[in-house]
Amino acid sequence: MLYREAQVADIPQYMAVRMAVKENQLSNPDRVTEQDNIDYLTRRGKGWVCEADGQIVGFAIADLQDHSIWALFVHPNYERQGIGRQLQTIMLDWYFNQTQHPVWLSTSPGTRAEEFYRQSGWRETGRTASGETRFELTSDEWRRQTNQV
Repeated sequence: MLYREAQVADIPQYMAVRMAVKENQLSNPDRVTEQDNIDYLTRRGKGWVCEADGQIVGFAIADLQDHSIWALFVHPNYERQGIGRQLQTIMLDWYFNQTQHPVWLSTSPGTRAEEFYRQSGWRETGRTASGETRFELTSDEWRRQTNQV
């Protein structure tokens, strides 16, 4: 597995991963444009990909402007191999080296993603207007979780 910073040229491949997921599916792919992806990778934050067998099989994107995790997805054929956990570690280490501001994300309730975030030390802080579970994580919580204290 190769983990590296995402490039604009990676967008088509990582969006194929996004469209392949079984949980937290994107109901309307037109809602996430190529320009949105470019903005998140180059202006708003940064992203990372995992490559296996010459293809992108997972990706993660942090948004410094909104202090959120915009994306963390792994192709179903590559689940349960630690890819999501490694992408999360790379992303959150970078995020908390840029800012001490807490970070948040949301995901559909009752999913494996929701359980993943709970096990990763994220705190549930309520529901979004669309009914997703909202989580937050502080720098101190992350450092304790990863024994960086």
